[in-house]
Amino acid sequence: MTIDLIGSGAAYVGILAAAALEGEWTFIAAATLAGQGILDPVAVIAAGTVGATLGDQVLFNLLRLSLAGGRVHRWLSRMPAVARHSDRLVRQVRRHESAMIFAIRFAPGLRIALTAACAYARVPPLKMSLINIVASLAWASSVLAVVAYVVPSVFARLGISERWVALVPAVLILIVVSVVRVKSRTAEDAASG
Repeated sequence: MTIDLIGSGAAYVGILAAAALEGEWTFIAAATLAGQGILDPVAVIAAGTVGATLGDQVLFNLLRLSLAGGRVHRWLSRMPAVARHSDRLVRQVRRHESAMIFAIRFAPGLRIALTAACAYARVPPLKMSLINIVASLAWASSVLAVVAYVVPSVFARLGISERWVALVPAVLILIVVSVVRVKSRTAEDAASG
């Protein structure tokens, strides 16, 4: 018995759920499968876009609602690092709102911090939603294009075995994502310490 992943909606629901929960690993695996013809690339992009958008929007709106009552602002202002830098943070976010919103999708490890900064600075929800949808589509499309098509075609031209053509792009992107996450966490720890 074989499972038809292309005809099965379960694979795409899993991609959507993983993208909502910061699932670069799953999305890269799905992009690799799309490059091999096992999954439909358009459906992978759609599931990744919807999932990424939902994940960012839910977090942003939960943070925005919790900040609206003022209690969280008062609690955060009691933290010395936040109190010292909150005005500067808000000014920087407001000055670069569109870029900050777009960067949420392309900053693994900083996604929650950037979303929280946007909520804290009271970025308008409609602006957040519209730019985040565009960024999520750009993210899903670019990751899939690189993993499924660009890198494999370069490797094939270099004469690298087809087995490695499918695996290496995914591994390379996962390494880059992991390094960025570690560096961003190290920078956050240094800033809060």
